Amino acid sequence: MATFPKLSVQELNRIKKTVFKAESKISGEIRPALVRQSHHYPSVKWKSAALFALVGFMMLVAGDRWVPGFNIYDPLYYFFIVTGIGSVGALLPFWIPSFKAFLVTDAEKKHAAVQKAETVFLEEEIFDTQQRTGILIFISFLEHEVIVMTDSGIANVVDQKTWDDLTNNLTSYIKRGLLVEGLSKAIESCGDILLEKGFKKEEGDQNELPDHLRLEL
Repeated sequence: MATFPKLSVQELNRIKKTVFKAESKISGEIRPALVRQSHHYPSVKWKSAALFALVGFMMLVAGDRWVPGFNIYDPLYYFFIVTGIGSVGALLPFWIPSFKAFLVTDAEKKHAAVQKAETVFLEEEIFDTQQRTGILIFISFLEHEVIVMTDSGIANVVDQKTWDDLTNNLTSYIKRGLLVEGLSKAIESCGDILLEKGFKKEEGDQNELPDHLRLEL
């Protein structure tokens, strides 16, 4: 997945207008959300510190054994050098997000993304629409995860494969650096899917959720 984007005001307005237009035909509510990462993974700093300390120690041993003139006989020097290298390693994941992602397993990233999507679903009160027809389009960049989460009124009618296809299509756009285009098409597709399934806008329907993109840096 591409690096976390810097969206312009025009791009944010485009997404908002796309949501408004898609919802103008249907009784559903579409809420897009974009987060830099789903979790801070505090244990990563210890993994990185241990990894760097181990590599640093191995380099010192190799240098002492095979590099002429490399003579460090005081164990205290070893301790300080290895500790210093480990300290740099502990800070590196916070400087380089891609390195942090490298140290987290796919299972951990998936779990964090699902939990964050569920949190956003609750915080944005997507569950609280009159006909239970809320849709969350959730994108988490560090975890490389795209999740479409629907409320019960939609989940009972639209099969999961439909959302999987939408998710895969959006992911392909993001990998090509076309986030706004992909997200706009995903929002339009949500509107088309609900319209096809009979979720037509009726007289008196109100806009129950904000149209703008939820953005967490």
